[in-house]
Amino acid sequence: MLHQIDALIASLPADWREGRFLGRIDRGEGPCPVLVERGELIDMSRVAPTVATLIDAGAIDPAQGESLGDLAEQDALTLLSPIDLQCVKAAGVTFAVSALERVIEEQARGDYAAAAAVRERLEAALGGSIRSVVPGSPEAASLKQALIEGGMWSQYLEVAIGPDAEIFTKSPVLSTVGDGAEIGVRSDSTWNNPEPEVVLVADARAHAVGATLGNDVNLRDFEGRSALLLGKAKDNNASCSLGPLIRLFDDGFTMDDVRSSQVSLRIEGTDGYVLNGASSMSEISRDPQELLAQAVSEHHYPDGFVLFLGTLFAPTQDRDEPGRGFTHKTGDVVTISNPRLGTLTNTVTTSKAAPAWSFGIGDLMRNLSTRGLLSA
Repeated sequence: MLHQIDALIASLPADWREGRFLGRIDRGEGPCPVLVERGELIDMSRVAPTVATLIDAGAIDPAQGESLGDLAEQDALTLLSPIDLQCVKAAGVTFAVSALERVIEEQARGDYAAAAAVRERLEAALGGSIRSVVPGSPEAASLKQALIEGGMWSQYLEVAIGPDAEIFTKSPVLSTVGDGAEIGVRSDSTWNNPEPEVVLVADARAHAVGATLGNDVNLRDFEGRSALLLGKAKDNNASCSLGPLIRLFDDGFTMDDVRSSQVSLRIEGTDGYVLNGASSMSEISRDPQELLAQAVSEHHYPDGFVLFLGTLFAPTQDRDEPGRGFTHKTGDVVTISNPRLGTLTNTVTTSKAAPAWSFGIGDLMRNLSTRGLLSA
């Protein structure tokens, strides 16, 4: 997506000249990993041809790259999603509110018209108990037993308060879109929403090296009909956005900043509809490091991975008719922001109408080979 430089800088955090950021741009020949350090834009493609290999190299030395000058003095940049070869993983049902909404989807069988009644019954039964219980604890086991006896247990509550987190693959390698791009929902979905999240970026040894913002676009009607439809609910053309850049961890930005972060969301429709929301990481039920460990499990990701940490945002505000709640319309502008990570903005279309994902791993390797970037 071509960004005028003023718009790009506006999408970065206010302290962007103090932080270290990693991303990708297209200079006309193909994707280039770039570093932004102390305001300087540095092409790192001759050091490592992909973001994944650059991260895996360890310490990132800007002196080895090609300086393109001060970021603010560029004319315009074609900004891409900041990741490339990393697996795209996601943790689900990591907040109490989202856990309840998944149970509501399930018991309503994906029918938005039945959701309000189910929500009222569940909230009356659970009260604040699910918000205070520690997943995997004896108290969680007791709550589980009580809900089973009351006929209200759900597979979503299992991953919300049980010992094992829900970890799934969100989208294929190289399929994510970046800031300014269109995001897609299936054209046959009638109940869907954005999911604003903080996304950890990990190297091949599963060490978190930084974070960015993400939109884990979700189809509530598909997943609500059956959890076995999770793949169709989550993995669609243009259904995963990341950006604008990865903020690398350093003395000024650490995992504690992730733990205390608040993600803001604004949806503006062409029909005049406006929705504002927020997701506070302080309310997450499992620590980000625990989710990272559960994502790794006994597996190995040689090119590293990114991990969506989940969201407590589950919009219930009616958009068209009472009791229907929220669902996207084509043309919605979705803005996700955080003071330390910047702003990620995308416009909603259908997955059918969004630009087709056609640049895969083979295409990337051929492109890098043609540019002489694989010789090392």
